[in-house]
Amino acid sequence: MKYLAIAASVFLLGTAAASADAIEDRQAHMKERGAQMQVLVPIAQAKNPFDAAAVMDALKALEENAAKMDIEAFWPAGSEGGKSSPKIWEDMEGFKAANEKYEADVKAAVAANPQDLGSFQAVFGAMASNCGSCHEAYRL
Repeated sequence: MKYLAIAASVFLLGTAAASADAIEDRQAHMKERGAQMQVLVPIAQAKNPFDAAAVMDALKALEENAAKMDIEAFWPAGSEGGKSSPKIWEDMEGFKAANEKYEADVKAAVAANPQDLGSFQAVFGAMASNCGSCHEAYRL
C-alpha cells in the first residue's frame, strides 16, 4: 500500500510539472507572436510608416512561429489554466481548425509579399481577424 501511495504521488507530481511546462511553453510561444503583431498593427493602422522590409520580416517571423505551433504539446490534457479557456479541451477540433486557418492566412500574407500599405492591409486583415476570433472563443 505504501508503494502504491508513493507511485501515485510521483505520477501526480509529474503530471503537475508537465502541465506547468505546457502553460509556460504556450505562453512564451504566444508572446513571440504578440511581439510581431506589435510591429505590424501600427503599420496596418497607418500609425507607423509602411516599411516593406519590416513587414516581411515580421510576417516571416509569424510564419515560423505558426509552423512551430504544436497543439498537442502546448495544450495537452491536464494542462488547463493560464489564459486558455476550458473550451479548448471541449472543442479541440475547432481549436485546431482555427489554428490551421491562421497558419494558412499567414502563409498567404508572406506569399503576397506586400509592397505598399493597401496590399499589406488586405492580407493583414484576414490574418489578424483569426487572432481576434480565436481569442474570443478560446482565451480567458
